[in-house]
Amino acid sequence: MLSNKKRIAMSVGIMIITLLTISPFIWMVLLSFKSNAEIMASPISLPTSLNLENYLNAFEILDYGKLYGNTIFVCAISIVIELTITFLSSFVISRMVFSQKIKSALYGFLIIGLSISPFILLFPVYKINVFFGLSGRLGLIFPYVATSISFNTVLLTGYLKSLPGEIDEAAVVDGCNIWQLMVRVVLPIAKPVIATVVIFNVLYIWNEYPFASVMLRNISDYTLSMGISFFKGKYTVDYGGIIASSIMIMVPQLIFYGLFQKNIVEGMTAGAVKG
Repeated sequence: MLSNKKRIAMSVGIMIITLLTISPFIWMVLLSFKSNAEIMASPISLPTSLNLENYLNAFEILDYGKLYGNTIFVCAISIVIELTITFLSSFVISRMVFSQKIKSALYGFLIIGLSISPFILLFPVYKINVFFGLSGRLGLIFPYVATSISFNTVLLTGYLKSLPGEIDEAAVVDGCNIWQLMVRVVLPIAKPVIATVVIFNVLYIWNEYPFASVMLRNISDYTLSMGISFFKGKYTVDYGGIIASSIMIMVPQLIFYGLFQKNIVEGMTAGAVKG
């Protein structure tokens, strides 16, 4: 049992860490109520008034309905493809019996992607898209799928390996074929880790900018992360507009993360202890 002094010290430490973590967001909120002149002159001071001009300007410049629609479309299609590929490959690696060398080679091939930053592949990926004639949102979906498979494989394979083999044996004895075993038996059990994969990938795609800035050329295809570019001109930058639009992009993420935080913790710890 912890003593009262240790408990108080831990509580104070947690409060300090929490304050340091949320202070950048609080600072952004305060800056969003300032004009560009105030931001440049005194960025640390409190705003003199609750000026909503930056938010009104952001709504006038950006078509949030279109930006949200494009982002949700790219998220949904990318995640469906990612989960299909990753679940099948992870099931093969973790549950099926065949040569250990081949299994290790497949797993190593998928995991090696974690050692390569996806952003150094921007130009090669762009050339591949040009070669296959992929553009717009479709040209963005496949890079997102490719760059997420390694991380998804780590989570899914680790979880599926922790499941008792008796589950598969019982299902086969009851007459399940391989597809029924995957879809009707293993897939429902893997819901916690699949939820974690979905959440992490949604947050990644929601915030991703480098690939979007290279692959998207038409304004009608722009995602939320590209919307900020509307506030940057050739010679001027609307800092207030950038901050206000960033907050409106971040708020749905914070709500989404808050609602599904429990799923993230369960998925990350699932399979950590076997038995």
